[in-house]
Amino acid sequence: MATLSHPHPQADDAAANGAIHPAWLRITHWLNALAVVIMVTSGWRIYDASPLFGFSFPAGITLGGWLGGALQWHFAGMWLLAGNGLFYLGMNLGSGRLARRFFPLSPRGIASDLGAALRGRLSHSDPRRYNAVQRLAYLFAMLDIAVLVLSGLVLWKSVQFETLRTLLGGYEAARYVHFTAMALLTAFVAVHVLMVALVPRTLSAMIRGK
Repeated sequence: MATLSHPHPQADDAAANGAIHPAWLRITHWLNALAVVIMVTSGWRIYDASPLFGFSFPAGITLGGWLGGALQWHFAGMWLLAGNGLFYLGMNLGSGRLARRFFPLSPRGIASDLGAALRGRLSHSDPRRYNAVQRLAYLFAMLDIAVLVLSGLVLWKSVQFETLRTLLGGYEAARYVHFTAMALLTAFVAVHVLMVALVPRTLSAMIRGK
C-alpha cells in the first residue's frame, strides 16, 4: 500500500525558496569560522607567554607575533565572535530554526546515528536534515563558545566580573576552563572539516546555499 510522504520539518525554512541554507546563515557561519581561527591562533600565542602545562605552541601556527599583538588580535576576534554569535543565535531563535533543526534530540537517536556513522551507513541524502549526531555537535559548539566568552571575560576584566570569576572558581581556574573550552572547540572544528571532506557537497551548500 502506498503511503503519503510528509516533508521533514527541518526542511521547512529552506523549502520555501529552494535553498538549503539561507544567506544570513551562510554569512554568519563564515564570520564565525574567521573569528574562531583568529581567536584560537592568537590565543595560542597568549598561552605561550604563560603556559598552563609543560608545552607551548610553535610560533609558526600562532597569530600576533608577540604578546601585545596577540592580545590585539584576540580582542578583535572576540568582538566579532560575540556580535556575530549573538546575531546567529537571535536569528535561529527568532525564526524558529533552532527548534526545527536541532530538536527533538534523544540519547537513543544519538546512539543509533552514531552507530550508523561508525559503520559508514549514515545517509547524507538530504543536506537540509541534520542527523542526531550533527544536532548534538552543533549544540555543543554553541554551548562551548558561550563558555569561551564567559571565561574570557573573567580573564580580560577579572575585577569587573567578580561574580562570574567566583562562579568559575577564581582567576586561575578560569584559565583552565578557557583552555579546555578552546581545545574542545578546536577538536570540533577538526572533526567538522573532516566530515566536510567526506561529504564535499556540504561545502558547496554552505557557499552557494543550494
